[in-house]
Amino acid sequence: MYATLLLDDGTVMEGEGFGHPGMAFGEAVFNTGMVGYAETLTDPSYGGQILSITYPLVGNYGVPDPAETDPDGIPAHFESGRIQVRGLVVHDLSYTASHWNLAMTLDEWMYSQGISGITGVDTRSLTKRLRSQGVQMSALAVSESPVDVEDLAERLASAPRYDTERLVEGASAADHSGYGQGRNVVVLDVGAKNAILRHVTRMGYRAVRVPHDSDISDVMGYEPAGVVISNGPGDPQHCTETIRTARALMDRGVPLLGICLGAQIIALAGNAQTYKLKYGHRGQNKSCLDVSTGMVYVTSQNHGYAISPDSLANSEFDLWFTNTDDDTVEGIRHRTRPCIAVQFHPEASPGPHDCGFVFEELHRIMEDPRPAAK
Repeated sequence: MYATLLLDDGTVMEGEGFGHPGMAFGEAVFNTGMVGYAETLTDPSYGGQILSITYPLVGNYGVPDPAETDPDGIPAHFESGRIQVRGLVVHDLSYTASHWNLAMTLDEWMYSQGISGITGVDTRSLTKRLRSQGVQMSALAVSESPVDVEDLAERLASAPRYDTERLVEGASAADHSGYGQGRNVVVLDVGAKNAILRHVTRMGYRAVRVPHDSDISDVMGYEPAGVVISNGPGDPQHCTETIRTARALMDRGVPLLGICLGAQIIALAGNAQTYKLKYGHRGQNKSCLDVSTGMVYVTSQNHGYAISPDSLANSEFDLWFTNTDDDTVEGIRHRTRPCIAVQFHPEASPGPHDCGFVFEELHRIMEDPRPAAK
């Protein structure tokens, strides 16, 4: 199939289409991870985006069975129930695959999900452009006939802009659901990865997933040992209902962990501010410094917004982690409440498990919600 990727700045990249024929519009971003495309593509944080993978060969180990679950009924290999990216850009797609857990090829999976992809693109050049100019809106067209670039440009000009879309509403669960046994830990779902639920159940708690707009009475009705505000897509300032609930949870002293978008929501609830990064942090090799110990950890990340470091002085938080590449805020702790938040993904999936101790810290503050001694 024919395929064209068009950027807002007029850049046109031609390639070969795969997946399902169609047209998609979204913010063009890149991920530097070398593995884990099944987990990456199903990460709800990619809602509203067209993803370019910088590793040159993609698809060689195929895709596992989407129906396989862990003992608690949580999908074992995927981070949500569908592909979340609006389109995929790769340098070299492998149409054949080999792996002991193979159920289908990447091309077959994307076709079944109605998602378009383009291969044969110079992803190195695309990444350099996004790094120098910043992420930008893009259009991806895959067709059995040549793509009309002028028509595609007109459609892109009138497409909804990423910054204006309320993406959390489409990423959050619509209903309440529970997994595992034990005391309840509520996962306030603004686009939660399944790996967060898995980590909660592995700690010996029951993970209760609730919609993003659940109010304080909905959450407290579960008598939670703690609450996790999950990752998710889009601008955190659009999450007004979740920010309101986070504020109420802090006021009640409920042990609280924010992950990625959840960290930004907690920051906004505690008088800090957020802003959009030029091209974001997306990959599995992002190093972060624990400012209290001097230890550096390799983390998995996927976010385009961040907490303003200048706003922390007048907020309720102390700095916990910084990014060693650009000194951005990667983690905060509440000064008086049992509340912690990290920009990176301690649940990994995909990526290193170096920061699983963040869940251990959540377990600690749930068992003893008094702030740790400094």
